[in-house]
Parts: sequence; structure tokens; C-alpha cells
Amino acid sequence: SAELRDDELLQNLPVGATATLYFQDLGPRFGWTMVFLSEYAGPLLIYLLFYFQLPYIYTHTHTLTPPGPHPVVSLACVCHSLHYIKRLMETVFVHRFTHGTLPVGVIIRNCVYYWGFAAWLAYYINHPLYTPPSYGQPQAICALVMFMLCEVGNFSIHWSLNTSGADGKSGVKYRSFPHPSKNPFTWLFFFVSCPNYTYEVGVWVSFSIMTQCVPVAVFTLIGFVQMTIWAKWKHKTYTREFKDYPALRMSILPFIL
Repeated sequence: SAELRDDELLQNLPVGATATLYFQDLGPRFGWTMVFLSEYAGPLLIYLLFYFQLPYIYTHTHTLTPPGPHPVVSLACVCHSLHYIKRLMETVFVHRFTHGTLPVGVIIRNCVYYWGFAAWLAYYINHPLYTPPSYGQPQAICALVMFMLCEVGNFSIHWSLNTSGADGKSGVKYRSFPHPSKNPFTWLFFFVSCPNYTYEVGVWVSFSIMTQCVPVAVFTLIGFVQMTIWAKWKHKTYTREFKDYPALRMSILPFIL
């Protein structure tokens, strides 16, 4: 038997006067909003614990002494915190989700991924023996500019998708494919189907440059691979549903991928 979509009405089903419906107990499940709030709140709090260096995190031989953490360490903390605060705010006020739910196992898996990586990169960036970037302040400033531009771009795309109805999260098919607006940050739609992922990758590339930390680079690489998979799926969906979809657009990287 076929599964019914959330938006289907019983009177519209291709059945006779009588029909048999089967219900399956899927066990404990949570909505998308709760899933994302759980995923993003953890890294924010975990990173701050390492930044403030609670006594049981680092050994006494590595206790931080005045004048305090390196400026890049403090800058990284601010950027990391702003990133996840932004994600939490978008989850509550910007993103639209279906009424679908996810099993507890998926939430645990996702939280282990986000929380685990947050602890790993925070441990090294906030370590008293942390080595600052090779090119010092110029490297950190360039990375900061790139970081902020990508954050603004990412938010601009999310807002554009929300207001245009092209996010595909309202429980029905895409009403239209996304288009650039007067906002310059949305002009990336001319070249890729999922510029929100492009900007997200840019955020973590810039954070990697800023901190010059291997765990951040690993997190960036894994995130890029996963977002590429999602972008390819969305790109394929757009091209299948809309015959006039722009041929120039790639999935996530302009002219490349």
C-alpha cells in the first residue's frame, strides 16, 4: 500500500466508497524545529565552556595566565557564537518546516556530530598553547571580512527563500524556483541553485583561515561534502519540475559543481 502525504485529503483519494487505512506506530519523534534547536544550541554552549576554560578541561600546567587569550581566540569565539545564534534565530523566525517528524535516533546522531565537532575544534582553538595564524592580524582580518559577508549572504538567501515560497518546506511541491532579487547577496542565484550552502561553506572556510586549526578544516570538508549532496538533490529537483530552469546554474559552486 502507498503512503499518504500530509497534504492529501481523504475525499480526493482514488478509492471507492470504502477504504482501509493502516496506521503505524513510529515511536517517539520530534518536529524539525526541535531538531534544529537541539543541534545548534549544543555547539554554542560547548564552545563557550572551552573559551572560559573551566578548571577541569585543561590541566593546571596549561592554565591560562594574564594577559588572557590571544585576540584571535576571542575573535573566533565571537564569530562562532554569532554563527549559531543566527542559526537559532533563523530556526525560530525564518525557516518554515513541514509537519513531518524525525525519530529520536536521528536527533541523537545529528547532535553527536555537531556537539562532538564543536568540542573538538573548541578544545584546540581555546587551548592555552594555541598557535595564532601564521600571518597574524592581516590573516585574521581578511578572514573576518569574508566570514561576515558569507553570514550576511547566507541569511539573505534564507530570507529570500522564505518570502518567495521557493523553499519547498511548506508541505507541497516547490511553487517556483528561486530568483535573484535587488539584494546583491541573492545574485549568486544567477550561478548556483543553492547559494545558502555556498555561503555556508564560505563561512567555515573563512573560520578555518582565521583560526588555522585542523579540526575546523576537517569539519569544513565534511560539511562541504554533505551540502554538495543536498545541493545536487535540490538542483535535480528544480530541473525536473521546471522546464525553464536556467541552464547556467550549477548546484553549489559557480561554473564548477
